Amino acid sequence: MMNAGFEFDNSYARELRGFYVPSKAAEVPQPRLLRLNCGLAVELGLDPGVLISSHGAAIFAGNETPEGASPLAQVYAGHQFGGFVPRLGDGRALLLGEVVDRSGRRRDIQLKGSGRTSFSRGGDGKATIGPVLREYLISEAMHALGIPTTRALAGVTTGERIFRGEELPGAVLTRVAASHIRVGTFQFFAARGEVEKVKQLADYSIARHYPELRDSESPYLGFLSAVRDAQAQLVARWMHAGFVHGVMNTDNMTISGETIDYGPCAFIDGYDPNAVFSSIDTLGRYAYDQQPLIARWNLGRLAETLLPLIDADMDRAIQLAGDAVNRFVDHYVAYWLGGMRAKLGLSDSEDDDLELANGFLAALEGQNADYTLAFRRLSEAVRGDDAPLRAVLDDASAYDLWADRWRARLSRERVSAEARADAMNQANPIYIPRNHKVEEALTAAVESRTLEPFENLLEVLENPFDEKEGLEAYASPAPASFGHYRTFCGT
Repeated sequence: MMNAGFEFDNSYARELRGFYVPSKAAEVPQPRLLRLNCGLAVELGLDPGVLISSHGAAIFAGNETPEGASPLAQVYAGHQFGGFVPRLGDGRALLLGEVVDRSGRRRDIQLKGSGRTSFSRGGDGKATIGPVLREYLISEAMHALGIPTTRALAGVTTGERIFRGEELPGAVLTRVAASHIRVGTFQFFAARGEVEKVKQLADYSIARHYPELRDSESPYLGFLSAVRDAQAQLVARWMHAGFVHGVMNTDNMTISGETIDYGPCAFIDGYDPNAVFSSIDTLGRYAYDQQPLIARWNLGRLAETLLPLIDADMDRAIQLAGDAVNRFVDHYVAYWLGGMRAKLGLSDSEDDDLELANGFLAALEGQNADYTLAFRRLSEAVRGDDAPLRAVLDDASAYDLWADRWRARLSRERVSAEARADAMNQANPIYIPRNHKVEEALTAAVESRTLEPFENLLEVLENPFDEKEGLEAYASPAPASFGHYRTFCGT
């Protein structure tokens, strides 16, 4: 058998028995590689030359299990749109195992869409080509934007026809993550009163993700605080990029601080703090501006599972955990404001910067202003040309008032206009996965069986900060005919 280079060291399977069910992928008739992430493969110590072969396609489809893998479906619970579901788990995913990459980081390798498991709850456990390519595209774009995320190693078609209201080509995604441990993983055992298993999971999570806490006086409180900080930084970066996750259930919040699950996500075009794209988020629970509040709420659910570990005195445990969760707001604002200073071209800090940052957003609201382009064009305003930014706005009067304060603030820093503008262009992307371009690529793949638009878009998104001639279509907002964008749960 050809050796693709997998060297598994499966600590989750070895150390957390009872936290999963061993499982096997369903065999598929005709696995075919759609795309291999060669750079990520090399990073993981794998051999792209082998993985692009039929042998690689068979591995990524689940037909062949590489030596050393221990395929399993993880169990977890979760609050879904505020309602608690005590037993969820991987209903269409299999953790093949873990590898230690060339930088010494432990990484999960997981198949998504590989068939039924013990947690499928009546579903077929399969995926189709559109959602697979969608997650591949957007997760890699998030990585290029510097936002912590799971990543796509490969996508394959299976030769099956999967029914989703209509027959669609079957596909499987291979996903890489720091781990797939979720808030919901803790909730599953806490809801069953299995405190020892919560402790076992917490100890494993600390050793894997926050080893500096192992010898601390309060490791479990420290763990809660570390997850809080990771999520505060993550959500701040989502907000900087105009990203709407769409389904921030507790089973979709990792304790590692990576973005996970890209079903109903989208990026805002016109700035709208109330933007919702998910077809099932009818009440706007996971709207753009609600994301920090939901992250804090989810952390509260994690804190509840850890109370018996934080202190034997329950009243004291509640006080300590509550204080830790409540500090999320301060940490989030600090991360958000730090990123906004970079986006606005500020190189130091002043007390009124929060008001200045919010003032720019207020100037965009209700102006049909493209969020990404408005920030990008600020660098041209720094160079002395306001026209490109003013062109983004229906009415620039609010911007004009704000810009006077902004320029006065900039004048107090000893930074040249050129250096400032260059720095801003490394904080404000010109290319994001615009919703209409994503749909264009997925439609071509599904209906026309061509990956050219997908490949072209992916290539552009790999360099989101470097503006190039000839790529204007990738930086432009959706045409009016595109209408209101709606997203659906997929993989």
